[in-house]
Parts: sequence; C-alpha cells; structure tokens
Amino acid sequence: MSVVSLPRQHPETDRPLAEQRELHPELNKAHVRFIGVGKTYGELQALHSIDLAIARGEVFGIIGRSGAGKSSLIRTINRLEQPSRGRVLIDQVDIGDFNEDRLVELRRRIGMIFQHFNLMSAKTVWQNVELPLKVAGVPKEDRRRKVRELLDLVGLADKHHAYPAQLSGGQKQRVGIARALVHDPEILLCDEATSALDPETTQSILGLLKAINQRLGLTIILITHEMAVIREICDRVVVLEHGRIVEQGPVWEVFGNPQHEVSKTLLAPLQHDLPQELRDRLHSSPATAEAAVVLRLSFTGSSQEEPDLAALFAALGGHVRLLQGGVERIQGHALGQLLLAVSASALDAERLRQRAGQWAQQVEVLGYVV
Repeated sequence: MSVVSLPRQHPETDRPLAEQRELHPELNKAHVRFIGVGKTYGELQALHSIDLAIARGEVFGIIGRSGAGKSSLIRTINRLEQPSRGRVLIDQVDIGDFNEDRLVELRRRIGMIFQHFNLMSAKTVWQNVELPLKVAGVPKEDRRRKVRELLDLVGLADKHHAYPAQLSGGQKQRVGIARALVHDPEILLCDEATSALDPETTQSILGLLKAINQRLGLTIILITHEMAVIREICDRVVVLEHGRIVEQGPVWEVFGNPQHEVSKTLLAPLQHDLPQELRDRLHSSPATAEAAVVLRLSFTGSSQEEPDLAALFAALGGHVRLLQGGVERIQGHALGQLLLAVSASALDAERLRQRAGQWAQQVEVLGYVV
C-alpha cells in the first residue's frame, strides 16, 4: 500500500472532483483524503497544501516535532478545525459544507481518544462510557449491552464501578478507547494517546489498538512525536515539519532509509550511535600493520532476507569482530545496522566495503582501530 502524492503542477483544489477521480482512479478507494489542505491562525500558517490519501482499514501515523501541524491536521477530519483552504473528503464526500446536523452524524462515525483521557472524575467507568449513548438518546437496555461489550473489549469489565481517580493511566486510556467506540465508528483518531503513559503501558495500549483495528476493521489515524509508536503499530507514516509533508511511505521504508533530516532526527533515539570509547580509538588511517578496518553495514529493508553472517564474515576474510548492532523485522522487512572490525586481512578498506555491499544496502568505512 503506497501513499499517492497528487501532482503539484496542477493544483487539485482547482479541479472538479469528478475530473480528479478520472485522473487518479486509485484514490477512489481512499477512506480519508486531504486535497490541498491549508490552515491559517491569524498570521501563522499551520498547514501548507497537504495532499494525502488514507486507505480504509489501515493504521496511519502522522509524526512530527512540536508545532509541526499534527493536531491541526487530524482535527480537520472531524471538523473540530475548519481548513482555511482545500478539501477534506470522507468516503469521497467533501465535509467542508456540512451543517450542524450532518456534523453530528459525521462525528458519531469518527471516534477520538486523547492524551489526557478527558474523563469525568465524578462518574464511574461505566457512566463515562455510557454518557455519549445517553446524550444520543439510546434506549437503556441498548446502552447496557453496548457498555458491557466495550468494557469486555478493553479489559475493564471488573472496573465498571471504579472512578477515574482509582485507575492507573493505562486503565484510564482504556476507558477513553471504550468511550470512543460507543457509536461503532469507522474511523478512530488518536491524539498523542500514549504520550502520558510509561513504556510498558504504552505497549499494552498499542496492542489493544492493533487488536481493535484487526477485529473491527477500523481505520486508525494517530499522531505522535515518538517513532517507537509508529514502528509498533502503523502501516504507513507521514512526517510533518512546519505544516508541510517532508516524507511519507510504508513504515519499513521510512525507518530503513529516511530521506529528510527531520525523519533522521526523530529516528535517532531508536538507533545506536557510535560508542564514545570506540570513537576515541578511531583513526582515519591505519596506525599499525595490525589495525582493523571498522565498517558500518546498514540494512534498509529493501531485501526481506536477514543477513547471512557466516557468508558475510567468510567473504570479508581475516578476523571479524561484531562491535555493535542488530537487525529487526518491520512489516516483514529486515532493518538494522552492524558495526564490524575486520583485521588480519590482505584486502584494503575499499575492497572490504565492496564485498560487504553484497549483503548490506549501505556500507561505510568509519576508520581504523588497533
């Protein structure tokens, strides 16, 4: 599944929708679509010409640093924010001109969960989940059935009489998820839903969201500033910076070979930097005849096969030491880095780099160590 970028030389906002569908028939299946979306707050330009198509049933991540425009973008989907320019389409329908009645109907099709849970402290877990149904006039028995079903789904059936103050952060977010699902939405928006949680709880919430996506077939759109969250749950990701899309694609592709400096910066906490003690020992040329060449091998995911270390070491010859690194699988693709020291070899650094290139997508000679 790939993101389709609309042609920049023909502004899509100027084309009739029927003509756009003829030009880009693959977009007709998009569940959520942004066409030239811009947002201005006074003199601040928060979003610039966002063109994006999100497929039905996928988990789509929007990532960027603070102020990148993530919240502004996601809130145009349920019209909590009205775009200053462009169109937002849900199931090929432009929601820009919806009146209040149609907006109420739209927002019942779109659930939303928040970073700080937004629970009512004076109401129990059951009452917090039930409240949207009461407001919508759903009969009591139907409410009881639905709340019971949702609390089972999020693993809180035994907490229905508890108040928010008696719950952990993860339990509060599970209540928020249950409440977001009361109207059987087609789309679930997650606004930094795990940012206030510890790592272990974050994993459990992401696991729950993934299970909900698979069980209910929801389209999940989440915003975050944490690449670890994107890696764990998303199918595709778009990177925002200053309200513009700077990179987009399948998660494995962006993680394996990031192109923009923002993407590389956001990925840095997940990657192992060169250890300082090794950096201190590294020389640009061999200091002695026994010096070892230090190679950094990067696996970008373009090959789904894990590296054959035995064959790699045999090809390099001499004595090969693994200094640091590892390979993981994302969406079936092998990604990672290996830091190797190769010594007692008759081969020069460039020939070693070329040989290593048979197994890794990128190979860099970092220098020499004794």
